[in-house]
Amino acid sequence: MKELISGVETKTLKVIPDERGRLMEILRNDDPLFKKFGQLYMTVAYHGVVKGWHYHKSQWDNFSVVKGMIKLVLYDSRPDSPTYRSINEFFIGEHHPLLVQIPPYVYHGFKGITHPEAIVINCPSEAYHYEVPDEFRVHPHNNDIPYQWALKEG
Repeated sequence: MKELISGVETKTLKVIPDERGRLMEILRNDDPLFKKFGQLYMTVAYHGVVKGWHYHKSQWDNFSVVKGMIKLVLYDSRPDSPTYRSINEFFIGEHHPLLVQIPPYVYHGFKGITHPEAIVINCPSEAYHYEVPDEFRVHPHNNDIPYQWALKEG
């Protein structure tokens, strides 16, 4: 992995299995990564579907995956950042349980890479404001971000 984009943090998640099933803590209020609680939601990405790009001006996102796998990609568009124009790519989910914390102004998107779907959990620092959302989008493929979502074989 290349250097993490400035402000991005990760936490390896521990899965605790037993004969009843399994447990995985994602984010606690005593974690060093914890900022504040806004809301908790889940979203689904179907195989091959790209959901992105967008960024927030005040919200911190905390992404994890509880079923399947995604390719989560971040792009630093902040001109004053030491990692300006850097890209981070994470493969997270059942086979790599990880929490990725995304700071404001960092573009992010993800692609479902398992059949039939991946279930993503986000615990953002802010509640969604329906009338004035803190969400700024660009097209997933036609934009100025130097990233292609295509499968990288070889």
